[in-house]
Amino acid sequence: MAAPPGDAPLTAANNIQPFFVLHKAAAAAASSVPSSRARRRIDASLPSSPNSKSAKRSRDVDAQDEEESELHEQLRLEAFHRTWSKIQSTIDEVLRGINLKLFDQVLQWTQESFSAVRSIAKPCHAEVQQPYPLLTDVICRRIPTAFVLTKNAEFVDDITTFRDLAEHLHSNGCHLVKLSAAELSVKHGVGGCLRSLLRQLLSDVPDVADVSALASWYCEAENYDQPIVVVIDDLEQCSGDVLGELVMMLSEWVIKIPIFFVMGIATTLDAPKKLLSSEALQQLEPCKLTLGSPSDRMNALVEAILVKPCAGFCISHEVAMFLRNYFFRHDGTITSFISALKLACSKHFSMEPLSFLCMGVLEEDCEEFWREKFEALPQVIQKYAFGLPSCSSAKNSSNSSNDMVKELSKLLKFQKDWSSVLLCLYEAGRHDKVQLLDIFCEAVNPDLQTQNTPNSGKLSGVKPGSGNVFMAQVINAIRYMPMETLLHVLEVWSNHLKGMSEINNKVKALQSTTIDADSVRATKEKWPRRSTFTAGSGTAPLNDKAAMLLEDVTRKYLVPVECLPFHEIICFKNVNVLQSALIGNPRRMVQLDLLKSQSHLKCSCCSRSGAAVSGSLHDTSIMCNLAQEYGDVINLHDWYISFEGIINSRNSKVKRKSYGSPSKKKSKSTPPEGEAMIQARFCRAVTEMQITGLLRMPSKRRPDLVQRIAFGP
Repeated sequence: MAAPPGDAPLTAANNIQPFFVLHKAAAAAASSVPSSRARRRIDASLPSSPNSKSAKRSRDVDAQDEEESELHEQLRLEAFHRTWSKIQSTIDEVLRGINLKLFDQVLQWTQESFSAVRSIAKPCHAEVQQPYPLLTDVICRRIPTAFVLTKNAEFVDDITTFRDLAEHLHSNGCHLVKLSAAELSVKHGVGGCLRSLLRQLLSDVPDVADVSALASWYCEAENYDQPIVVVIDDLEQCSGDVLGELVMMLSEWVIKIPIFFVMGIATTLDAPKKLLSSEALQQLEPCKLTLGSPSDRMNALVEAILVKPCAGFCISHEVAMFLRNYFFRHDGTITSFISALKLACSKHFSMEPLSFLCMGVLEEDCEEFWREKFEALPQVIQKYAFGLPSCSSAKNSSNSSNDMVKELSKLLKFQKDWSSVLLCLYEAGRHDKVQLLDIFCEAVNPDLQTQNTPNSGKLSGVKPGSGNVFMAQVINAIRYMPMETLLHVLEVWSNHLKGMSEINNKVKALQSTTIDADSVRATKEKWPRRSTFTAGSGTAPLNDKAAMLLEDVTRKYLVPVECLPFHEIICFKNVNVLQSALIGNPRRMVQLDLLKSQSHLKCSCCSRSGAAVSGSLHDTSIMCNLAQEYGDVINLHDWYISFEGIINSRNSKVKRKSYGSPSKKKSKSTPPEGEAMIQARFCRAVTEMQITGLLRMPSKRRPDLVQRIAFGP
C-alpha cells in the first residue's frame, strides 16, 4: 500500500504556492521544537541557576508591557472611531442643512406642477389605461422639468446631494425613480432605460417594457394621487439621443401619468440646449434651481468641524495649508477635502500615544475622564506626556495628573475663546467676500503670534496686519462698512461672544451707543461712506470703535493651538506623513517595505540576523536587498548565486538545529531543496519585482542583464 499523504516528503510541486506569501516559517520548526515530555526531562535534568528567577521576571515584565501596549492601541483605535463618527455626523448634518433649502424648493415645485397637471384634466382609471394619448394639445404634453445647477467640477460631491434629495421627496409621498448616466447610454438604449424605470416602481416587470405597464400600476389606489419624479443626477454624461427619445415617449402620457424630471447640471444652464434636440426641448417645461456654491459649503464645514471644537481633534498650520491647497487643486471637491481630513485624523491617532485623551471632549465630565485615564498610564508614558516639546517651557511642580487635567482644561478653554473670536472675524469678513478657510489658515499660524514680554507669563494672540493679509482686510472692511450692515454684524458678535462676558459687554455697549433704527436712513444720507458723530462730542466713529475692539480681542484671545501646552495630544502636525499618504510614490513605498520587511513583520528570526539578509524572509524581499549591492544593471548569474547562497545557508542552519534537538529520533528532517526549486523561486521573485515596477526584464541584446529602477535613497 502507498504511504499516507501526511508522511509523504515535500516535493517541489507541493512547495510552490499559487498565492503571495508574506513570510514563511522555518521549514523544520516542528522538528526542532521538543515535545512536552522531552521538555520536562530537560528542565528536570538542568540545575537551578540563580538567574532563572530574574529571567522569568523579565519575561513577565515583557508580557505585561506587551499587554499594556495592546490596551493603549485599542484605546486609540476606539478614540479614532468615536472622534471620526462625531465629525462625520457633523458633516452630514451641515450638508443636509445647506441642501434642505433646495430640497424644499424642489418639493414645492413638484407639488405645484402636480396641481397644474391635475387642473387640466383628471382622467379616470379606464382613460389612463387606454393605449393612445388622452389630449393632443402641445401645451398639455410638456413635462415639468427642474434643472438643478450644482456648480461642481466633479460629480463626486453631487452623489450625496441627489441621494438625500431622493429620500426627501420619497418621504413626502412622491414616487421616486433614479436614472444614472450609465442607464441613459447608447449601450442600453431607451428600452433598457424604461426597463430600469419600471423595475424601481413595479414589483413584477413584464418581459417587454412598455409605458402601458406603468399606466396600469399607476391606476392602483395607493399609487394614483402622487406624482412620479425621475431624478437624473448627471445630465451632461447622458446620451442626448436616448434621453431625447425617452422625453418624447413620456410626453405622450404626461396627463395620464404625471411624471416629472429633476436633472442635475454641473456646468451651466445651457447644457440641455447642447445635449437635446430642439424637438425634445419643446416637450420640457423648465424650472431653474441652484445649489449652494462649493465655497459656501466649505465655509460651513470649516466652521463646524475645524473652528468649533466638535470632537476635540484639530490640525496645525502646515496641515491646514496643505488641506487648503489640496482642496483647490482638486477643483474645490468637498469629498477630497473630507477624505484628506479623515486620513489626517487616522494618522494622528495611530502616531500619538496620548491621542486617546481626545475622547474626553465627548464625555460629560471631561476632567474626571482625563484624570482616570492618565493615572492608569505607565510611568514611562506619563513622563513622556510632560516631556512634550510644548511643555518644555512650562514649570510643572509635581507632573501629576492634576497638572495634566488643569492644562488640558486650559487648552479647551483657549480653543473655545479662539473659535468665538475667529467666527467674529469671519462674520465681518464675509461681507467683503473673505473665505473662512483663508482666515482659519492665518489664525492657526504660530509664527504670527504677538511677541509677549518675557516675564508676563501670559499667552497672546495673533496681531492683525503682521503678515495676516485676510485679517487686515477684515479690519479694514469694518472701518468702511455701512451702518445697517455694521449693526447686523454687532448683533452676530453678541451671539458668538456669549461665553466671554467681558468682551460681550463691550459689544453691547457699542450697540447701546448707536442711533435707533428710524434715524439710520438719515445718518446714511448724511455720511454715505461711514457713520460719524459730531466733532464736539469727542467720540470716535462707531466703525473705528468696532474695528479697534475686534483688533484688541484678536490680539488677546486668538492664540494658535500650537502655542499651548499639551497641544500635541489633540493637534495633528506631521504634514509630511499626510502628504506622502495622499500624493506619495507607491512604487517607492513598495521598495522601502521590501527592504525593511522585518520591521513590519516583527519576527524574531529576521531581527537576530542584524544587517545581514536572513533566509527566512520572503524571496522577493531577499532579492530586493541583494539588488542594493549592484548599480543600475544587475548580472542575473551573480544575482542568482547570491540568492542560492542565502537559501542554502538557511537550509544548513535548519539541518544543524534538527540534529542537535533532543527529539531527533522522533523527528523527520526535511530534505534540502533542489537546484530546480531554488531556480523556480528565483524566477518568481524576479517576476514579482518586474510586476511592481522595480525591475526591467532583460533585452534581446543582453539577456544576462536586468536593469534596476531605484526610487529615492
